[in-house]
Amino acid sequence: MSTDSKKPLTVPAPPHPPSLTPASAASLNVALLGSARSIHTVRWANGLSERGHTVHLLSLDDPSSDIVPAVHQYKLPYGAPLGYFLAAGRLRQLLTRIKPDLLNTHYASGYGVLARRSRYLPNLLSAWGSDIYDFPDKSRWHRKTLCSNLDQATALGATSQAMAIKMRALSDTPLFVTPFGIDEHQFAPSVAPSPSDRIIIGTVKTLEALYGIDTLIHAFAKLRARLAPTHPDLAARLMLRIYGGGSQFRMLTAMAGDLGLDDCVELKGQIPHCDVPAALDELDIYVALSRRDSFGVAILEACSCGLPVVVSDADGPAEVVLDGVTGFVVPIEDADAAASRLETLVLDSRLRAAMGAAGRMRVREKYSWNHSLDLMQQAYDETLRIHRGARAHGTS
Repeated sequence: MSTDSKKPLTVPAPPHPPSLTPASAASLNVALLGSARSIHTVRWANGLSERGHTVHLLSLDDPSSDIVPAVHQYKLPYGAPLGYFLAAGRLRQLLTRIKPDLLNTHYASGYGVLARRSRYLPNLLSAWGSDIYDFPDKSRWHRKTLCSNLDQATALGATSQAMAIKMRALSDTPLFVTPFGIDEHQFAPSVAPSPSDRIIIGTVKTLEALYGIDTLIHAFAKLRARLAPTHPDLAARLMLRIYGGGSQFRMLTAMAGDLGLDDCVELKGQIPHCDVPAALDELDIYVALSRRDSFGVAILEACSCGLPVVVSDADGPAEVVLDGVTGFVVPIEDADAAASRLETLVLDSRLRAAMGAAGRMRVREKYSWNHSLDLMQQAYDETLRIHRGARAHGTS
């Protein structure tokens, strides 16, 4: 590519972006490359199809029943991780037959390798999180592989401004911020009052060290201890509800028992994404104390449901939460600070309601699903423009 085409580029978000529809935007023939098992891939495929685009999903996974019938699904051979290296020829054959206007690859490491080996352009390479935050730190080979994937792509997509900064340090390929959007109709405040007199604090997160569930349990224990002397009845009404599966399930269960929280901490296990709105509907406060996180989809889903949030100052959570407006931001691994902010919210139902309303408004204005589709459409248009310019200069 030419030097001009490699300048970093972002797409500004208009304050009230219009919804792009088949009537107002050219219909494209789009090939998506990514995991058919991921809810994010499913949502992009279905959303783009509903916008009137012809969508093909190519994956190392079996076809997904959650994909709408209008999306054409193709299973590539070998499976992961071998398929990232061995399925490039078959991918190239399918793309030659499909003739998409562009390829949109989702996940910059594994599927990024497959896209690079297929040598198909134009390619918008969309990163998601651990592919940028974890993969390049594993070894020199991993970093070199990721940088090669980023450099070969026509353009890059990041889910957050924080991730975009990390990606710009790895490659000067043009970059767009295309966050995962929230379905504000699916994730909406409950219209019925809760029948319980409990004040339920909760989270929906994978039970791994990265996500700080241990910090949350310690913060909850400290919260009860803070309230017990002056508000014993309120302390007795507190409940911590944790949704998610992972390798730390037994350890966290034991931790709750050791802290004397058996009767007020519930580890509910993993639930399908379609059940998350109902789970959030049961909560009064949402907490996410990740040690590292590139975005905050679950946080925004909680905000969309009208919940106040308490989050760590990891990159992603700190970006999506307005401290003191839609919730509180506390230092990573600081259980005392989290307990203090939780105490403020527990004692003030009006503040909970105000922050919840502000959070939902922020999601509607900045992180709605329609807005994310608008941004992805803009990224597609710009990727095609960059590719045409590179071809005109003989660099693609």
